[in-house]
Amino acid sequence: MTYESFYTLINLAVVPAWLMLLLLPRAAMTRAMVHSGLYPLGLGAFYIVVLSLGMFGGYHAEGSGFTTASAVSTAFSHPMGVLIGWSHYLVFDLFVGAWEARDARRRGLSHWLVAPSLVVTFLFGPVGLLLYLIVRAASGKGGWSLAEA
Repeated sequence: MTYESFYTLINLAVVPAWLMLLLLPRAAMTRAMVHSGLYPLGLGAFYIVVLSLGMFGGYHAEGSGFTTASAVSTAFSHPMGVLIGWSHYLVFDLFVGAWEARDARRRGLSHWLVAPSLVVTFLFGPVGLLLYLIVRAASGKGGWSLAEA
């Protein structure tokens, strides 16, 4: 398989989880697959594999690392560095989106108020979290704190 194939695979792998969060928010399947952590943990296994290959398997750009901006830039210049970074984003964004959905449900927020935040979290990560917190605060069903209700 090529790097491009793995990139496509990880992108396609997250879509069912996001569709469950958006279209089947209360379904047993969504609870079992996404809210249990099973889905993010499965994707996390892919992350561990590509991270290990990059760090210990020799699949990295010379001079790459995490200690300077230049070294990080060099890391992302290699296709494996892109897979490592991109899978990291996808797993964490899904984790955050699932948290948003659970938090909204606990607080009694309408799913349709939260759905745009989920889409933005999928596409732009932290911007979606900010949008969710704004919606939550504007609804009067929670402020800016990430603590439990």
